[in-house]
Amino acid sequence: MANFQLNCEGMNCPMPIVELTKAARSLEPGNKIEVTATDLAFKLDLESWAKRMGHTVESFDAENEIQRAVIILK
Repeated sequence: MANFQLNCEGMNCPMPIVELTKAARSLEPGNKIEVTATDLAFKLDLESWAKRMGHTVESFDAENEIQRAVIILK
């Protein structure tokens, strides 16, 4: 279960990553953020962001237009 849920549906690149960065800064390491997004570039942006920041993408799935990811903060 995620400690924080972030709805980025309807936002275009780079806003989902900007909002995710803000949320990550407000939480402690080990916490989880669940993000939903509809931006087509979200998966690639998320993977790059997580690698650069040292976080882990625990899960990612897409159903219709909605992409859902759970990130473990480092």
